[in-house]
Amino acid sequence: MTMIASKSRTPVEASALIRGVSPVLEVPFTDDGEVAFDDFRRVVGYVLDTGVSSVMFPGFAGEFYKLSEEERRQLTEVLIKEAASYPDVAVIAAVQDHATRLAVHRARWSVDAGADAINLLPPHLLAPSAAAIEAHLRAVLAAVPDTAVVLQYAPTETGTSLDPQGLAGLVRDHPNLALVKVESSPPGPYIAELGRLDPPILAVEGYAGVQLPDAFRRGCVGTQPGCSFTELYQEIWGRFAAGDLDGGDRLHARLLPYISYWMLDTERIIATEKMISFRRGLIGSPYCRPPRHELDGEDLAMIDRFLAEFDDLLPALD
Repeated sequence: MTMIASKSRTPVEASALIRGVSPVLEVPFTDDGEVAFDDFRRVVGYVLDTGVSSVMFPGFAGEFYKLSEEERRQLTEVLIKEAASYPDVAVIAAVQDHATRLAVHRARWSVDAGADAINLLPPHLLAPSAAAIEAHLRAVLAAVPDTAVVLQYAPTETGTSLDPQGLAGLVRDHPNLALVKVESSPPGPYIAELGRLDPPILAVEGYAGVQLPDAFRRGCVGTQPGCSFTELYQEIWGRFAAGDLDGGDRLHARLLPYISYWMLDTERIIATEKMISFRRGLIGSPYCRPPRHELDGEDLAMIDRFLAEFDDLLPALD
């Protein structure tokens, strides 16, 4: 296994890069379902060339739950190697293991491989107790004390509830807990509550940016959508960050009918983003490993309308 030297960023330095649009990378497959490593390199290069300062891998958008351990390790190493050419980009490596021992091992391995930060999804299979979840989080945070950790709060996908006051206690004991990725619905009130804590906790929002305007106004410092139309998210965020809230709202309002439908279930938006990447010429196949959402004629027509509407921001990539 090839190990790559870490950029050795402190938690503060790494968390400062997790701002604005922080895409979650997809995993391209061949039509036979094999990992398409060259296409993945192309995805990485495309995303980093849009000017983002961080990327996350692998998340739900990257079908992490359909990858073998060896595939996951190889893809993570490819990402870290490719990102080494972009010194101002932070690589966030995800840790979703249910067993605390495995989560600790993956977090340490990711840091040793060169990841700048860890995205930590709390354990959720078979409804562990609040005390068990807290112990798990503390163990992983303690295992990588010199690495920024982003805690992923995804109650829709996991059924896990995280009390903001409890998170404040974690930050006091583990200051490397740098941010929370909030994917509650809506995320805004939770983001605002995190900001009122002592110490306050920064937040990014996910869920394809469906509630991005409200989340921005309530204090989120970034968004973590999928990666197939990163330029569009960059334009929306850029308008908000520049103080053009009306302009950001208008562009988001055009995007909202699409992402609100696609986010009705996770497999739907995964299949949709793969097809968008395929139609743009970024990847060679839109294949998703089954079980998957099968795009029908209306789904494909909607993708065509989307690409036509935003063709000024989403050029062909082939």
